[in-house]
Amino acid sequence: MTAPALPDTHPPVQKPWWKQNQQRLAPWLFLAPGIFMFMMYVIIPIFQSVNISFYDWDGLGEATWVGTDNYVELMDDEAFYTSLKNNVIWLVLYMLAIPGGLFVALFLNQTVRGIRIYKSLFFFPFVISQVVVGLVFAWFYDPNFGLMNIALGWFGIEPIAVLADEDYVTYGIIAAGLWPQTAYCMILYLTGLNAVDPEQIEAARLDNAKGVKMLWYVILPQLRPATFIAVVVTVIGALRSFDLISIMTDGGPWGSSRVLAFYMFEQAFSEYGFRMGYGAAIAVVLFLIMMVYITGFLYKMYRDERGH
Repeated sequence: MTAPALPDTHPPVQKPWWKQNQQRLAPWLFLAPGIFMFMMYVIIPIFQSVNISFYDWDGLGEATWVGTDNYVELMDDEAFYTSLKNNVIWLVLYMLAIPGGLFVALFLNQTVRGIRIYKSLFFFPFVISQVVVGLVFAWFYDPNFGLMNIALGWFGIEPIAVLADEDYVTYGIIAAGLWPQTAYCMILYLTGLNAVDPEQIEAARLDNAKGVKMLWYVILPQLRPATFIAVVVTVIGALRSFDLISIMTDGGPWGSSRVLAFYMFEQAFSEYGFRMGYGAAIAVVLFLIMMVYITGFLYKMYRDERGH
């Protein structure tokens, strides 16, 4: 007769805490340095800027609490409204970089002779500095020897001093900014086009879809991630535009080309008196505009995704 098996009296081996949670904790360990840097250089400065906006401070001496006086002063500041108006113009016209980048990407996403040369030419504006872009376009617009006015002279049109005319200066700077921004959107869409499902393309062709229908119903839905990044980056670029204005006009003529980021710099760091509190108030307004726009776009994308 076989003896019954004795029960195992040894307790199960307990794995170390790290072994049990390794897969769950590993991503956070890799993200920790980035999160720390983001908190230190983005999130905390935002709250510090909001706090400084309630003070009258020159950046060195003792800060004096003034409450909402800086924001009240903004409401009567003509230069602030000029800057705000220019920012709206930047925001609207800068969005042309997105369809421009898309159509350039569609053109470059072909296997034709010399396509690498074309890609290099279109990619070039993205890799050069904004300072270089500003200088190039300042020379381009020059009323005496600029290529634009030389070309206009061929048609009998008088030279136009774009950067010295209040009516044209903002549009001239935006045109300069659109050159590298379109190249950036082009890169995003080229990357997105490489991930487009060829089976969907073939299925659409069997259904006799081509041209605009193919683009609208088959390709663009698959490019939503690229479009999202392009819109967010373009909006942020339009609202925080500073480099080109500083290089090309320094806010002139007579402050007509200012935007909020440049006006903030003038008030906080230039000869206007080192008004850190007032500059911080301008920065807070700019941040709120940016957040409202991007939050609205995120909500729209979320609603569209839920609808599908």
